Amino acid sequence: MRKIVAQLFVSVDGVMQAPENWHFPYYDERMAEVVAEQFHQSDILLLGRTTYQAFAGSWPQRGSEVPLADRINTMPKLVASTTLNTVTWQNSTLISGSAADELTKLKQQPGRNITIAGSPTLIRSLLHDDVLDELQLLVHPVVLGRGGRLFEEGGLNKSLRLAGSEVFKTGVVHLTYQPAVPQ
Repeated sequence: MRKIVAQLFVSVDGVMQAPENWHFPYYDERMAEVVAEQFHQSDILLLGRTTYQAFAGSWPQRGSEVPLADRINTMPKLVASTTLNTVTWQNSTLISGSAADELTKLKQQPGRNITIAGSPTLIRSLLHDDVLDELQLLVHPVVLGRGGRLFEEGGLNKSLRLAGSEVFKTGVVHLTYQPAVPQ
């Protein structure tokens, strides 16, 4: 059975917004391996509207010389949005109904994992609906103080269990969480 796996860059204080402004000083060979592994273990890229628009505005212009560009540009992409009417990036399909319902059905089909990049609103929704199978956080050793966070105050209450951890030489901590089994 397929899993839905989210992999995100976050600061110590939970900020995800604008990683292009704080992420790259911490990007090393090990992080590149972890990110590439996530994409190669998946056969579908799942995105929310905002992340889709950012990716569609930049990835199609990247060539084979950019790591993962060919993989990201050619793999099937699902876009969960209640506001978009069309998606135009190569191999993109809009989820028009309930993302949780659609993805629950898709998880039952043969294939590799479904990976989510960015898309905090979508991730919160899938956690709420018990559809997300794994949450990988690449926690960067920086406190940003402001910016959009993965979890907003007062929104979600879910128990997770730590399924793995690794500290990179740059100080980034790779944490893997899975939903806690109800007791």
